[in-house]
Amino acid sequence: MSPDRQKPAPIRGLPQEAVDRPLAAFARDYAEGEEVPRHTHGRAQLLYATSGVMRITTDEAGFIVPPLHALWMPAGAPHQVRTQGGVAMRALFLRADAAAAGPGTPTVLAISALLRELILAACAEPLEWDQAGRGGHLAALILDEIARAPALPFRVPEPHDPRLRRLAAALRAEPASARRLEEWAELVGASPRTLERRFRLETGLSFARWRQTLRLAEAAALLAGGETPARAAAAVGYASAPAFGAAFRASFGLTPGAARG
Repeated sequence: MSPDRQKPAPIRGLPQEAVDRPLAAFARDYAEGEEVPRHTHGRAQLLYATSGVMRITTDEAGFIVPPLHALWMPAGAPHQVRTQGGVAMRALFLRADAAAAGPGTPTVLAISALLRELILAACAEPLEWDQAGRGGHLAALILDEIARAPALPFRVPEPHDPRLRRLAAALRAEPASARRLEEWAELVGASPRTLERRFRLETGLSFARWRQTLRLAEAAALLAGGETPARAAAAVGYASAPAFGAAFRASFGLTPGAARG
């Protein structure tokens, strides 16, 4: 087992994971570029930020989580977090019975205006909120809204082959790179046929489709930071703004303008 795939240490001692309530809110502000190393939690989480972009990596995929979105993280799922811009995290920890409201795998969810306000209200409640009072009503509405929240494909499958990981890291650093598969193959020390086969085997996508998925996810992060659609398109390698807009709408179900922060 490679070092980055070793069993991660659980984070212990958070009162939100021990309190006898269906859910508990967690508020913390993170600086630009701050990292939380690979870890697990005993309870499921809804990772939401009112500002900034979270880049969250699991063993299977990378997720870009801009404002107005959240990442559902099941209990026990290893993950690491890196911030882009100052991140104001307002997360929820959910007890096992309450976690049934969410998906079974890490999933980006669209956060409605109502759910956003409910999360902020939960952060203002004491840890041991009144189950028969306001806190209980908030929790019931939150769980209902989580169950209704649309899932979005802000997910880039994570390859594990060392050659593919080097290629993936290079493309994340320069998503607009126009290198062809044959050029990448020479750089990472594998044949184009091997790279294509391994991409399909490990990610379920062809190399071209995986690169497009990465580019659109990176564009979503740029848009969330306030970049214009035209500049976001160019930054990730799209020469045509209409082609970028069409691909973005097909993947995420909204226009680049609607995704702009």
